[in-house]
Amino acid sequence: MKGTYLGELEELVLLHVGILHPNAYAVTVMDEIARQTGRTLNISAVHSVLTRLEEKGFLKSKMSTPTEERGGRRKRIFMFTAAGKRVLEEAMELRVQLFNQIPKIALQ
Repeated sequence: MKGTYLGELEELVLLHVGILHPNAYAVTVMDEIARQTGRTLNISAVHSVLTRLEEKGFLKSKMSTPTEERGGRRKRIFMFTAAGKRVLEEAMELRVQLFNQIPKIALQ
């Protein structure tokens, strides 16, 4: 497994894989990120991040059955691994911990 550091785009893609479970593949991840955040990504960037997350051990993938809508082509479906779930939980805990340290007056 590669390093466990999770970059901002990696975290965003990982979160959307979870949101889209069990139908998370590159196009749906790209579309959902655009829909929820207004951030447009090209498909090659999404593929790169999904591959990197799989190499780091945060995602696993499997090929779907062929579908007529894709002319008989299969999709690579992504899902969390235990490490992927854990790294997202750790990122969330760290963000909450840091946010809670900001003095209330600074947020006014």
